[in-house]
Amino acid sequence: MENSATQVWPQSLKEPASRMEHAEGCVARTIEQQTAKLPSDLFLWAACGSIVGSLALQCVGRQHASLFVGQWAPTFLLLGLYNKLVKVAGSDASASFGR
Repeated sequence: MENSATQVWPQSLKEPASRMEHAEGCVARTIEQQTAKLPSDLFLWAACGSIVGSLALQCVGRQHASLFVGQWAPTFLLLGLYNKLVKVAGSDASASFGR
């Protein structure tokens, strides 16, 4: 039985897949270029606004509307995370080398 420290890994697991095999389409590239222009804290403020809006609706007695608006917060936070990833790493860095 081999020790995990001496285990031999296949070459395909050692090196990342070529980015040229998985190039992004024109639509995804355009969306990423446009969303990268937005400030990252915009999404954080939107999430906080939906939480405050949900609290206000709850206080007024509109429970269903409160739940609906309150569920926007995680969506805004995920969009902010996507925005940050696009700014930091991009999705198709190898495509810019050929231009």
